[in-house]
Amino acid sequence: MLNRCRRRLLHVLGLSFPLLTPLLSPPHLMKPLVVFVLGGPGAGKGTQCARIVEEMDQTMAANAQKNKFLIDGFPRNQDNLQGWNKTMDGKADVSFVLFFDCNDEICIERCLERGKSSGRSDDNRESLEKRIQTYLQSTKPIIDLYEEMGKVKKIDASKSVDEVFDEVVKIFDKEG
Repeated sequence: MLNRCRRRLLHVLGLSFPLLTPLLSPPHLMKPLVVFVLGGPGAGKGTQCARIVEEMDQTMAANAQKNKFLIDGFPRNQDNLQGWNKTMDGKADVSFVLFFDCNDEICIERCLERGKSSGRSDDNRESLEKRIQTYLQSTKPIIDLYEEMGKVKKIDASKSVDEVFDEVVKIFDKEG
């Protein structure tokens, strides 16, 4: 009954049925490719994602088939991953995990520096040490899981913003 209602609603709205029944979707429609962007607090995820988006906009404008989506800081833990798998199974493919690997002390120093102007209340040493422990206990095992699947692209994020971005560009060029 519910499926019939959904199909009727989609029909009324002028939407196609492939949204509900992937088996009926035309072969030329590709599933979106997702890139999870992970790393510890202060590793540069947000900084690099802002730059990656500009490059992706240009790439997608030139070739609409190249449609990757960045998901910054997700999945952070096993619950997030299970929710993703349950909700997105068959709807999107994880292309790879972009892992910004950075020494804890460098991450802390970056966040403390950021805290001087960001106004973020969690950019203090005590909070950062707790956030790093949470990252190591909850997020790092997710990265390790994708590493076992051969889907992790690891970048030394202790380098300068420009040097890190150069490595990011190389990875996206290679991955398409």
